[in-house]
Amino acid sequence: MFRGTFTALVTPFRDGGIDASAFAKLIETQIAAGITGIVAVGTTGESPTLSHEEREQVVRLAVTTANKRCQVLAGTGSNATQHAVADTKMAEKLGADGALLVAPYYNKPSQEGLFRHFKTIAEATSLPIVLYNIPGRCGVDIVPDTVARLAKECPNMVSIKEASGSVERISELRMRLPDSFTILSGDDSLTLPFMSVGATGVVSVASNLFPAEVCALVSAFESGDVKSAANLHHKMFLLFKDLFIEPNPVPVKTALGWRGAMSGEVRLPLCEMSQANQARLRKTLEAFERESP
Repeated sequence: MFRGTFTALVTPFRDGGIDASAFAKLIETQIAAGITGIVAVGTTGESPTLSHEEREQVVRLAVTTANKRCQVLAGTGSNATQHAVADTKMAEKLGADGALLVAPYYNKPSQEGLFRHFKTIAEATSLPIVLYNIPGRCGVDIVPDTVARLAKECPNMVSIKEASGSVERISELRMRLPDSFTILSGDDSLTLPFMSVGATGVVSVASNLFPAEVCALVSAFESGDVKSAANLHHKMFLLFKDLFIEPNPVPVKTALGWRGAMSGEVRLPLCEMSQANQARLRKTLEAFERESP
């Protein structure tokens, strides 16, 4: 169900509040570029610093603006199961196409705890669910045994965004999961390597800035044009890396701010980029844009 290019949308702020106009314009640029789907209120959307009311506002804006022109995933994960259930029900009510559920962070549950957490959420909704495994941020790894168990026991568990950084992990998941269960790269720089062993797309940060180019990379590989996909990967590689020289989404929001697409504001505990890293990112962006037709 979920394959292709999904943009992990930033959440634009202005004077401390949600900038609804900038958010709608960002979604329109994504749709115009041919994006498969968008993710609202993911970690790139600064979900930890949004109130419940703001999360609802952002998901509603995403659903109404997209208006069925692309898929909408709502980030509804939490380290408190009851909160994740409530947000997933909210997303279903608002008309999202699916829910992206990050692994519970900080409290470090066992694999059995992870299984029960996700199963409880799956049983509370009819929405298709995409698991999100990012051990570096959450401090816990959803191991293949647990993913396979969830895929078997929860019919609406249909995909995983994998950000463990391991090509070997993708190979094992693809071997153990049904063909209908899709795997999405959680790292722009690993999209091509992951797709080479069974992933079917990406949840991208870079596509906030360059949706057409990221879509072209994924589409080229899916159509069998591996050479073109590899060329795009190499062309964008430094950009992929430098969008993470400071904590995400600070660099990508900074770049969107330079474009005039939004203010570039982030919420504490995130803060603006250092001057040195801003200079580095500008240099990388300018080099990429010079090479682009």
